[in-house]
Amino acid sequence: MDVVAEAIEKAAKNSDRYRSIQVEKLIELEYDLGTLLASDTNELNTKGIRSDKEKYLMSLARDNTQLLFNKLWELPTETVEDAVVVRLPTPRYVLPREKPVPKPKPLTKWQKFAKEKGIKKTKKAKLTWDDVLKKWVPLYGYKKASAQRDKDWVLEVPQNADPFVDRFADKSTLKKEKVAKNEYQRLRNIAVAKKIKIPRVGVLPAEKPGTDQLRTAANVARVSTASIGKFQPRLPREKSLVSADRALPGVRKRKLPHMRPTEEKKSNMNIIDSILNKRPKLDVEKAVNKQIFREQQEASSEKKKTQGKGKKRSTFGNKKGKGAGKRPGAKPAAGKGKRNKVGGRKRR
Repeated sequence: MDVVAEAIEKAAKNSDRYRSIQVEKLIELEYDLGTLLASDTNELNTKGIRSDKEKYLMSLARDNTQLLFNKLWELPTETVEDAVVVRLPTPRYVLPREKPVPKPKPLTKWQKFAKEKGIKKTKKAKLTWDDVLKKWVPLYGYKKASAQRDKDWVLEVPQNADPFVDRFADKSTLKKEKVAKNEYQRLRNIAVAKKIKIPRVGVLPAEKPGTDQLRTAANVARVSTASIGKFQPRLPREKSLVSADRALPGVRKRKLPHMRPTEEKKSNMNIIDSILNKRPKLDVEKAVNKQIFREQQEASSEKKKTQGKGKKRSTFGNKKGKGAGKRPGAKPAAGKGKRNKVGGRKRR
């Protein structure tokens, strides 16, 4: 009897856990399968809510969800990548938005210019053929950078440039400057689109600047010259302005300490001794490379000169007529063009 009671109890638990998919309702639910919506218009059981509200609401939600799934499985199914799916119909119920509709993204300077001129954006391929590397290289990404390093493993030095300058460092610096410029233009476009006033040097923008801001702007304009405002003419009824170190932060004039004549003489002598006794550091490798480079330049220039002279000599043999192939003022060679008196014949 104990085994039978245990089996009955287990079956009752399973029946509570795994309910039937058939659910009966007095009024059929209204469905909008496009938005997975089911509306239940039946009356609520007030007794069930008062006795155990959580259990009653959980049971009601389970039954309505079961009815919604029954309607979904009535739709035609199809298999996509080993998964059975249904194609939902067009939704009929308009759901309210939680957040407002996003505003369109403001156009940048280039997008406005392209729109005015009618320039259409063309889709480019992600890969391009590189004749040097003999392979397909992406137009962007880390693989593009690695391919560029493989391609530019050696850089050509221009003819009149210093051969001891690091070309790779210059190229890296130029790339960083371009990236910084692009970032600055991007931030400026965002500020223009959001109508944010970009602050100028020294004074922040304001619709109605006060007297302090105007005075600060005048101070900045005065000390922005090469002489830091020393020879700047004053305006009529202009008050005395503050010094440059107060007007511009980070600009401070050096003040020489007050010294006695003996102390000043001693400090000047120390400076002269340090300059005269300073031994220059000689970089032997750099000096040798400079000398080799200078000799190569001189040798190439001499070679060009000698080649130019050789070309001028070769033009004499191309003349036709009398004296072809002869230099002007040259004497005829002995035994050529004259008969020898000895024997009456021409000596060969």
